[in-house]
Amino acid sequence: MRVLLQRVSSASVVVDKDPIAAIGRGLVLLTGFGSGDDASVLAPMADKICGLRVFEDEDGRFQHSVIDTAGEILAVPQFTLYGDVQRGRRPDFTGALAPDQARTLFEDFAAALSERVDGRVARGQFGAHMGVHLINDGPVTLLLERDPSPTNGPDRP
Repeated sequence: MRVLLQRVSSASVVVDKDPIAAIGRGLVLLTGFGSGDDASVLAPMADKICGLRVFEDEDGRFQHSVIDTAGEILAVPQFTLYGDVQRGRRPDFTGALAPDQARTLFEDFAAALSERVDGRVARGQFGAHMGVHLINDGPVTLLLERDPSPTNGPDRP
């Protein structure tokens, strides 16, 4: 599982010129699943993200989480996070999880996030061509990755 996290002032998603989701201050999570990912990766990643201290205190230090600040989350499915560009000029997406499995994990991940932030989670549309609009605050951008290999352990995102 890979999540590209961006702290934002605001963000929205448009599909076919229709706005489908919007948030104010909070986090945008571009979320992808790779082969080997299953439901066991969801809760640890949701806990990690919701507890990350990426919002500043009055001294400008990262001291507050999205929970502390009553921020919102916009989760956007993003299989291209598993695009391998090591060889050739066209990304290879064979490392991405099959769409039907990824869709289920994405919906379950968004639900896990929603439980942790009192329902303040908006979602992009799985499988759609989306326009994602955001104002990155900082900018603050972090890549979180959960290696599905057994050597990483079951609870280490």
